[in-house]
Amino acid sequence: MNAPFNSDTRNPLAPCEEVEPRGFNIAVLVLPGFSHLALHAYIEPLRIANSLSKEAIFRWQLVGMDSSPVIGANGLPVPVDTTVAAFDARGTKVGELNQLVIVAGALIERQSPTILNSFLRTTARLGVAISAIGTATWLLAQAGLLADIRCTIHWSKLAAFSEVFRTPRIQDSLFVKEGQYSTCAGELAAFDLAVDFISTHAGELIAQEVCRHATVEGQRSGSNRQTGSSGQVFVGISEKLVAAIRIMEENIECPLSLTALSNRIGLSRRQLERIFKRHIRITPAKYYLWLRVEHSKRLIEGTRLPVIDIAIASGFISASHFAKCFRGIQGVSPQDLRSKMPVKRGRA
Repeated sequence: MNAPFNSDTRNPLAPCEEVEPRGFNIAVLVLPGFSHLALHAYIEPLRIANSLSKEAIFRWQLVGMDSSPVIGANGLPVPVDTTVAAFDARGTKVGELNQLVIVAGALIERQSPTILNSFLRTTARLGVAISAIGTATWLLAQAGLLADIRCTIHWSKLAAFSEVFRTPRIQDSLFVKEGQYSTCAGELAAFDLAVDFISTHAGELIAQEVCRHATVEGQRSGSNRQTGSSGQVFVGISEKLVAAIRIMEENIECPLSLTALSNRIGLSRRQLERIFKRHIRITPAKYYLWLRVEHSKRLIEGTRLPVIDIAIASGFISASHFAKCFRGIQGVSPQDLRSKMPVKRGRA
């Protein structure tokens, strides 16, 4: 599955700065339900870097849990070069393994935990760099590899990940690099992680040329947020409203009183209510409640946590009050929503 390259032509983009020795072998583990967008957003920059530099800087092969083609979320299959069982974690067909990249999809909890956990732990013990793209961060945490490690995951799993693994070091970032591990939000953020990898191992000049070739204005910093606050749509319209919504989102489990919220942004409570009525046409209390119910909905869909624990994590102290508020906004009770979810979900 390696991208074509021509090693006979001299490199016109040889960077002036010193970079690490070239020639990196990458195993890309694709799991059922993976995102084709994330997979190709990571691999294509490597192919472009090889093409631009006229060198085989990066070599990769696809790895599957078995030898069957792996079906992506869009129903399209990709063939694999080898399997986890047959794969020697110490090397690939072309030499020593430098990096393992894992691309997963929404159905991470349906992967084979015993075989996968053993493979990930063995690879980690060998000191191989591991990159988790999209929801694959969940798998690293499940294997016990992210203890006290800063990490990120696709925004749709952020709330569930925080509750299940109870890590204070999860970040709403495009990608995070710490030691041996890189974690990435997935989708187009995989492009940014790949360009960062190229910059480190092939030079900043080639990384810039990859962005230009891909008609991308420039690489985004890994520290950028995946998704802006829901109040970002009001930037330039009402900065106080933006600040109020951001503070609400940061205080879901322990909601602030409207008086405390008003004081944090330097307004009176009456002024705060007027701003919400003018721009959103509901009271700040109702908007805050909506944010908390949306948070609880993500936890119901993404975890097996008891409903009462989800209620508490969403700032409700009474299960009956939570159920009433949830039904009023979602049109269904928390229990009914859970009953419609697949049996297998993230472990509690």
